[in-house]
Amino acid sequence: KLFFKRYSSLYFLLTVLMCRGKAMQDFKGPDCRFVNFKKGEAVYVYYKLIGESTELWAGSVGSDFGYFPKDLLEINHNYSNEELELPTDVSLGFFF
Repeated sequence: KLFFKRYSSLYFLLTVLMCRGKAMQDFKGPDCRFVNFKKGEAVYVYYKLIGESTELWAGSVGSDFGYFPKDLLEINHNYSNEELELPTDVSLGFFF
């Protein structure tokens, strides 16, 4: 989730933790934009991508942050049920 908060004439981008899950299998991403994890590790989800890249989410494992395939995660705790959709001009077509 992304939220914008106005402070004076500046806008700050706030990140909100959406959910936590357990990795169902090992994952090693194709490059540094992806977060690697091992089966059983806790993965924290901050962004659920939509549009052309619906198969990817973004989150963290320990202090590492990056994209990962959402199908490799078993959600075991939701922190928020509200979702905010924001447009972006970033393309993630490099995944496949």
